[in-house]
This record gives sequence, structure tokens and C-alpha cells, in this order.
Amino acid sequence: MHGYTTDKDDYLKRLRRIEGQVRGIARMVDEDTYCIDVLTQIAAVTKALQAVSIGLVEDHLGHCVVDAARRSPQEGEEKVREAADAIARLVRS
Repeated sequence: MHGYTTDKDDYLKRLRRIEGQVRGIARMVDEDTYCIDVLTQIAAVTKALQAVSIGLVEDHLGHCVVDAARRSPQEGEEKVREAADAIARLVRS
């Protein structure tokens, strides 16, 4: 079981909302909407995706990393390294 399993429906709902926002942005571009308005919507989608990412990181740390650390220090260290790499990718994006 993954750390986000208990919140899966909430994540899916948020991702579907984001998907709708992205379709709306495509429609805005298709309709030649003012560029600043398009950029504003892109910023909103980016913020929404970041919020989902933060939630998944929290779930991963609270569930997967903690469980691995309980099993063995080596497994815990591996999961912490994995989480740190994921966080670094998020920060760079």
C-alpha cells in the first residue's frame, strides 16, 4: 500500500480539476486569448500541481519512509535518499 492510498480519491479529484484547467488553457490559446491571461492560468495550474506534489511528498515521508525505517536503518536510509532525489527534481522543475 502506498502512502497516498487513503487520500487517493482526493488526489484524483484534484488532478481531474487540474486536467480541466489545462484543457481550458488550450482553449484560451486556440481562441487567441490575451497572453497575460493565459500566463495567469498557467501559474494557477503550476501552483495546483505543486500542492499535489507537496501532499504526495508528505504522504511518502509519513508512510513509506517511516515504514522502511522501522524495518531497518538501511531501508530507511534508502527511502530518505529516494525522497531527497524526488524533492530535488521538484525543486529544479
